[in-house]
Amino acid sequence: MQQSNKIILGIDPGTLIMGYSVIECSQKKIRLCEMHALRLSSNKNNYERLHLIYEKVRELIALYKPHEFAIEAPFFGKNVQSMLKLGRAQGVAIAAAMHSNLPITEYSPRKVKQAVTGNGNASKEQVWKMLQQMLSIEELPQYFDATDALAVAVCHFYQYSSPIPQVAGFKGWEDFIKKNPDRIK
Repeated sequence: MQQSNKIILGIDPGTLIMGYSVIECSQKKIRLCEMHALRLSSNKNNYERLHLIYEKVRELIALYKPHEFAIEAPFFGKNVQSMLKLGRAQGVAIAAAMHSNLPITEYSPRKVKQAVTGNGNASKEQVWKMLQQMLSIEELPQYFDATDALAVAVCHFYQYSSPIPQVAGFKGWEDFIKKNPDRIK
């Protein structure tokens, strides 16, 4: 991710509230372009809400032309129906990104919190305070879903701008050796 001005779309999926954010990254700097939440009426049926999620993600992609798409993975709970609905919301958002041929990366809530605060068990408030300091944001958004989406985008930026070489991208030792012949003694 060393090229300049990379745009990342971050999504916190939800069936009633979907958080989204767009950041622009250059070198080691992050600029917030947009952070908001799509509030979906509980009076609409599930399919109408899924359609609105798809349309909103497509609209954001058309407006900002992101290079990368990062989304939070559903938190595994005990309520199977809630998980099914959340998985559908996530799938629809991913389908919208796939329609635009965007590279998609999924992060667990714990990974996102760890990347932003250094603590995988941080509260939403702690994540927000850290984002506020990092990006000099004054006002609190109406929903933490929006800040969660921003955290996902920032986590993605850190994953690909880290000065530590990434081990991912190899399909085993044979692939590593093939791509790094100079490291064999």
